[in-house]
This record gives sequence, structure tokens and C-alpha cells, in this order.
Amino acid sequence: MSMIALTPRTATVERKTNETDITVVINLDGVGEGDIRTGVAFFDHMLNHVAKHGHFDITIRADGDLEIDDHHTVEDVGIALGKAIDIALADRSGINRYGDAIVPMDEALALCAIDISGRGMSVVDLTMPSEKVGDFSTEMVPEFFRAVAHNAGLTVHVRQFSGSNAHHIIEAGFKAFGRALKLATARTGRTDEIPSTKGVI
Repeated sequence: MSMIALTPRTATVERKTNETDITVVINLDGVGEGDIRTGVAFFDHMLNHVAKHGHFDITIRADGDLEIDDHHTVEDVGIALGKAIDIALADRSGINRYGDAIVPMDEALALCAIDISGRGMSVVDLTMPSEKVGDFSTEMVPEFFRAVAHNAGLTVHVRQFSGSNAHHIIEAGFKAFGRALKLATARTGRTDEIPSTKGVI
């Protein structure tokens, strides 16, 4: 896997395995433009929500073994996106570190809370009433967030308060993730401060 830091808030990650070939470009100080093509249409839709509601510019190209299923593609996109976020954040100086959001989507309501902790961990508590939404396996939602959290060094909690439609539940969760990540990665204006009593994250 090759990783290139373009600026302190921009990064490109290329990940190529026997199962997937993925490129992710992210600008944490973007305007919310997503250009995402993974071959899994519903997943693209969700990632575009992360870009739009996080005000990130994200470009993703993924070529995966979708003739098997969507598992490797979704997980490996999560890995590459997490690594790109990690690189773009650099030494974490001057950021809020914490962010949270509660987002409704019709009958569904989801919360996401994020700590840019340096310790990759995710807790995803969503109840899926169906196994698939379009071409996307709903069981891949926690796998995606786990991959992002582990590779970006984030603590991520995604929880559902209500919802009976899988599309709405997942969309509320992804939108909440985008908004929470926006708050956590935002600059405070104190660019030399590491937001930790340890002095490092």
C-alpha cells in the first residue's frame, strides 16, 4: 500500500490486493464534493453523504471482486479511507478531537460520537430489518466503521434510537458519522495545541 501526504489536511492512499484495487483522495477542508465509484451503488450513496455532510472532498475508485460479494470492497474502502484520514490529520494539533451528531432520517434516528483518540475502536449498535439494501449487504455497516476507526485511530460509536427501514437506519448512521467527523477534525484556531494531557495522540 502506498500513502502520500499532500498537505497536512489532504491525503491520497492507494491500496492494491489480490481482491481489490482502491484509491482514496481526501481533503478535510473541502466543500462537500464526493466523486465515489466503488461498484456498490448504495455504498457510493452512503459515502457521498459522508462527504456532503462532513464538508469533505472525497474521491474514491474501487475495483473489487464483486462477483463474490461486496465484503472485500466495502472493508478495503474502509481501510483506505481510514488511512487517508489518519495521514490528513498529521500530528492532530489544533483540532477539536471530539465530535457528535444526532441525525433523523424519517422514522430512523441515529447518533454518532467520535474521539480522535489514536486508539482504533468502533461500537456499532444498529438493528437491520433486512439483509440487503440494493446491492449492499447490511452486515457490512459495522465492518466498514470498524475498518475506518482502526486505520484512522478513531473511537467511533454509532447507535440507533429508532427505525424500521434499513435504508433509513443506515443513512442516518452515515450522515451522523459525517457530521461528527466534521466537528472532531475541525480546527480550533490554536494550531500548536495537541488536545490531550499526554501531549500526543
